[in-house]
Amino acid sequence: MRLVLISNRLPFTVTVKDGKPRFKESPGGLTTGLWSYLERAGMAGVDGADFLWIGWPGSTIASEHHEKVAERARKEYKAHPVFLAEEAMERFYHGFCNATIWPLFHYFPTYTTFDEECWREYQQVNQAFYEAVRNQLQPEDVVWVHDYQLMLLPRLIREHYPTLPIGFFLHIPFPSFELFQLLPSAWRREILEGLLGASLIGFHTHDYTRHFLSCAVRTLGREHQLGRITLRDRVVKVDTFPMGIDFDKFHRGAQSADCEERMSKLREKFAGLKVIFSVDRLDYTKGLIKRLQGYDLFLAQNPQWHGKVVLVLVISPSRTGVETYQAMKREIDEWVGRIHGAYGSIHWTPILYQYRNMSFPQLVSMFRFCDVALVTPLRDGMNLVAKEFLASRTDQTGVLILSEMAGAAKEMGEALVINPFHYSEIAEALAHALSLSIEEQRQRNLVMQERLRRYNVLRWAEEFVHALQATESTQMAAMVKAFGPATLATLRTEYAKARQRGILLDYDGTLRPFVPDPQQARPDSELVELLGALASDRANQVVIISGRPRADLDQWLGALPLGLIAEHGVWHKAVGQDWRQLRAVTAEWKTQVRPILQLYVDRLPGALLEEKEYSLAWHYRRADPDQGSLRAKELLDDLADFTRNIDVQVLEGNKVIEIRNAGVNKGAAALEWRTAGAYDFILAFGDDWTDEDMFRALPPEAFSVRVGLDNTAARFRVPNAATVREILRQLIRTP
Repeated sequence: MRLVLISNRLPFTVTVKDGKPRFKESPGGLTTGLWSYLERAGMAGVDGADFLWIGWPGSTIASEHHEKVAERARKEYKAHPVFLAEEAMERFYHGFCNATIWPLFHYFPTYTTFDEECWREYQQVNQAFYEAVRNQLQPEDVVWVHDYQLMLLPRLIREHYPTLPIGFFLHIPFPSFELFQLLPSAWRREILEGLLGASLIGFHTHDYTRHFLSCAVRTLGREHQLGRITLRDRVVKVDTFPMGIDFDKFHRGAQSADCEERMSKLREKFAGLKVIFSVDRLDYTKGLIKRLQGYDLFLAQNPQWHGKVVLVLVISPSRTGVETYQAMKREIDEWVGRIHGAYGSIHWTPILYQYRNMSFPQLVSMFRFCDVALVTPLRDGMNLVAKEFLASRTDQTGVLILSEMAGAAKEMGEALVINPFHYSEIAEALAHALSLSIEEQRQRNLVMQERLRRYNVLRWAEEFVHALQATESTQMAAMVKAFGPATLATLRTEYAKARQRGILLDYDGTLRPFVPDPQQARPDSELVELLGALASDRANQVVIISGRPRADLDQWLGALPLGLIAEHGVWHKAVGQDWRQLRAVTAEWKTQVRPILQLYVDRLPGALLEEKEYSLAWHYRRADPDQGSLRAKELLDDLADFTRNIDVQVLEGNKVIEIRNAGVNKGAAALEWRTAGAYDFILAFGDDWTDEDMFRALPPEAFSVRVGLDNTAARFRVPNAATVREILRQLIRTP
């Protein structure tokens, strides 16, 4: 196995100086975390396990340097750079990624822009990544795509590599449907379909997972069972994998001689002061203004701490050319000046403010030295700063104040968890943190440290990769019954040899895709022509076996030389004959059940009641998916009680609940049909569990085929109605 990592950025950034490419380590939690995983897993060395990292090298590189950069990237990093023009990156990265997806997914809709040109560039860059990936992939690869810049890529890869294990992990929040819905409908559909090209989709928290599943069903109609979305040709697993850190790296760094030396200098510099440490990059999602307002209120409410506490505020420059960020930087500067003016003196500066990046030794030293870590983003996918702080506390002291809007808060409930939008809570938490005893600090931190030590970045990545490989096993099990070219060849051979053929075809979902209203499912001219050609062969007896009323089947298909079975087996019409009942049934029960179904039609906008001669069907395909699913469960409960003493069956189908007479099913109809003729070839297609009775009633050698990937008694599977039609066309062409 070779692991192929694909991300927007590579673990290094390339710049060209004096005509020569220069490599330096990339900043950022994603690349740092993944590289730590590769090192811990023994992959990053020259002789390590096989991997390939594909991504953008961090800047626009002139074409004359491409070959040299690519060669060095391959030798030193096992990487393959994707070279992109500067104008493309401007519209793609600064445009769609950071002006549309970033603010919207972080719950800042007022910061979000919707630019069609930037969306097209996003599509084109994802396509460019696919072109780079396509030339590098091998049959045994496991592909892992990362983050919001490449949400269309899994589908692009899937279309050309249908059996490849493809994973996707989102490192930022996934928003609720109400936020996601703000995207134009075409964009949000393409994004979700792009993500569903993966075999496994991972998120940091259960909330993000739940939001994605909700968006999938509300936007695409893709329902799930325990996080598994069943598509026509495969199953997609959606799950939660909270990202860890390289705990040992920070723990060792905090025990190093260099750290001890830095600690000595810090003790001297901050003698007699309690130190609150805040480190973040410049971004509106980090809540930096609220943080300063909280500190300001803390100082106003707690004058006893004047001259005894200092806030070390370190902000890393970010997107310095963007006006929004420049304005934020000016506001931060103003707040720092205001606090200094209000509370500072010649002997005491309340804030030590630095606008720069920190090196790893500097960061670890401050993590270990400070008394309080202030981590209060307004929204954050995970936030590794909180975890890095705890990993650096070798003596288990110190207090973490953590925003409940950070993904990390789901794992770190022992911290002082606050709502960062209310700076009064920040002020209260600071006062509480500075008063906590050493014993209580250690009690809180020890629990969190052990958790972080166990679930580190290595375990996070290994669990994801193992889960991705497990989806391949599930996929292979599902594909055992796949109707492939060899099966088609056998089918055509047996078809050609047979003298009397029986062909049983379900209608909805099998010959015709599902539609919101049952009456919209009329056969198109292509289907009528196809069935007519199939039935015109004298060796064929073609029967449509459906749950539809006989009036529908008569009106739509009655002119063709077909056998028709309606209402799952109540009615049967042979070619050239009138309808007859296969068994005596009654409709008296309908007067009792109809009011219940009508009540649920009234309770659910979009639901409708379909009345057949001997059955009733409550459809909710047009209803809100979440509300429809809830009402369906309630209706099933009500019907289970109400029909206990009535001789009827309650059936749950695809967005429909049907009530019919007990003992009526497609299996009984198929069995009677078999006894009426001697067939040396039988072919049957169906798409839901009502067809399972039919499959079980057929002889073992029959070619029984289920449309979709659900568990089935059929011998084979096909993905969709289009494939069913193509197989029937192939049979018609068989000499």
